[in-house]
Amino acid sequence: MTTDTTNTTDEAIRYTADVVLFAAGHVLLIERGWDPYEGRWALPGGHVDTGETSVAAAARELEEEAGIAVPVADLRQVGAFDAPGRDPRGRYVSVAYTATLPAPVPPTAGDDATAARWWPLDALPDLAFDHADILAAAAPLK
Repeated sequence: MTTDTTNTTDEAIRYTADVVLFAAGHVLLIERGWDPYEGRWALPGGHVDTGETSVAAAARELEEEAGIAVPVADLRQVGAFDAPGRDPRGRYVSVAYTATLPAPVPPTAGDDATAARWWPLDALPDLAFDHADILAAAAPLK
């Protein structure tokens, strides 16, 4: 048996984790400090490091980008987001997590975030990547 490989290409897949953090009718967003989508609002998140689980990466990225620590045990998986074209840099697969705090905690922007703030769920800005879809998937879980 032969396999036709004329329409296949090698595709590097990058692994990321995002966090949808809710509190009192708000969601935490960070303003991206560089491209893609520099200056646009997004969920806290980023690359999963070597030897790290996606949930550990989610907790780490939340603390690095917004200065808010949420224990890994408090993060619930929303799902995997892997649509081709969801990231202009190439093929990215993100596992998203959610948690709900009883009240908003003041965020402190760090790492590659130029700002971090709580946004009312009924007055969200245009979000980078497919983060509006991730937020919509997480909303029933809060």
